[in-house]
Amino acid sequence: MAVDLRALAHKTWRIVASIQTGVVLLILVVILAAVGTIVLQRPVTEPDEMQSAYSPQALRILDAVGLTDVFHSWWFLGLVLLVSLCIAAASIDRFPNSWRYFSRPYKYPDESFRRALHPQKSLAIADEESGLMAAEQALHSVGFNPERVIPRTIPKDSRADPYEGHFGIFAERHRISELAVYIVHASLLLIFFGTVVDGLWGWRGTLNLNEGQTSNLVELRDGTTRALPFAIRCDAAGQENYTDGTPKKWWSQLAVVKEGRDVQKKEIVVNDPLVYSGVRFYQSSYGPNGKVDKLTLVAVPGNGSGVKQEIGLAVNDTVALDADTTVRFAEFIPDYAVRDGQVYRKSNELGNPAVHLVVTSKGTAKDFDVWFPPMDEVADNLKAPYQFQATDLKMGHFTGLQVSHEPGQWGVWSGVVLLGVGLAFVFYVVHMRFWAVPVCDSKTGKYSLWIGGSANRNRDAFEHRFSDLVVLVEEELKAVPRTSPTERVATVVGN
Repeated sequence: MAVDLRALAHKTWRIVASIQTGVVLLILVVILAAVGTIVLQRPVTEPDEMQSAYSPQALRILDAVGLTDVFHSWWFLGLVLLVSLCIAAASIDRFPNSWRYFSRPYKYPDESFRRALHPQKSLAIADEESGLMAAEQALHSVGFNPERVIPRTIPKDSRADPYEGHFGIFAERHRISELAVYIVHASLLLIFFGTVVDGLWGWRGTLNLNEGQTSNLVELRDGTTRALPFAIRCDAAGQENYTDGTPKKWWSQLAVVKEGRDVQKKEIVVNDPLVYSGVRFYQSSYGPNGKVDKLTLVAVPGNGSGVKQEIGLAVNDTVALDADTTVRFAEFIPDYAVRDGQVYRKSNELGNPAVHLVVTSKGTAKDFDVWFPPMDEVADNLKAPYQFQATDLKMGHFTGLQVSHEPGQWGVWSGVVLLGVGLAFVFYVVHMRFWAVPVCDSKTGKYSLWIGGSANRNRDAFEHRFSDLVVLVEEELKAVPRTSPTERVATVVGN
């Protein structure tokens, strides 16, 4: 039984650490993330827009399976965790060999390695030292730093390769490129970690504020509210238009209020949010709130005697016109209709507005209802002690804010930066190695310089570079004097 469990665990580990498994799961994550960009997502999309985009049946199905909130759905987060597990397992499984290859580079090629390597070239040389000097000079000229090496161990049977213990030349560049794939793996794990943290502990909602209003209650996707440990006040909001009248941008002047004092202020526009204590406030909408900010009137006494007065009123404000008469702004109806002697509100949209004033005079036993526009059926405009003319009506506006708390964003953005670094190493940094070994033919006693090279990617371009190096070595061989030095310095390294 224990053997079966070990076999099952080993098989499971091989599947999880398999590159094929990771690639398939990663493709699924990309597809589902694309779906999340195509299907309208809550809460960034207004409910009315969602209902107009999808039928009620389709919207119920999309909500039920989580496609309207893909990046916070349990199945997406579970898939991201599974992909992360596969990436971690693949890295753990392969890293020891990669590290061994990185930390102990193969510097002296044995005979079997020399036979199998491609590309390679053999050049006739007079003696060992002339070949080594030519190879060193050629490698220096192309920007490498060559070193002389000998094998750490020499075969006991020297007849198998009697020149195995002689010096060789080794040069390399960009060995770090061999670990670039692990930089990419680490970046993906950071991105997925941030995504999971956001999915589990992050939240999004909306906050609509009228100008001058302060609130700390954010409405979340599920209809509940979340109280912030601070409040947001909208000091002003507005819209800038192009010359043809179409909106150019919305802006809001916001203030963070904590413990009764302003701790931060900023004017936000789209894509330039206010960030405080890890919470971001994005500008998402702007428009009239259906309420009057200020109504400006000119009041003239009904008997014709007296002076015109200009007054400004907000809803429910009362202003004295003289010692016996006051006027109160009773209500504003954005879209009205008159039926059976009554004024009704048809909708909250600003379509057919009406203003209701109540004039009170101590000299009369009743109040006078004044309406703009005049409504003969219900209004007392002509009977009131004052006649009014509306000169200006300033509507109130609201600013719509998208509010988000994304505690995993540091991981996502760190991963994106690290991914760029890793991909730059993967695609543009090539690990190149060159070897040069003098070889003596046991039959003829003549020397030749074996030159070989390898690159971990872009092999075609590397072969051209290898050919150029061979040409440089040939040129150096013509210039190297055919005398042997009395001293040789070697760096002893192993296979």
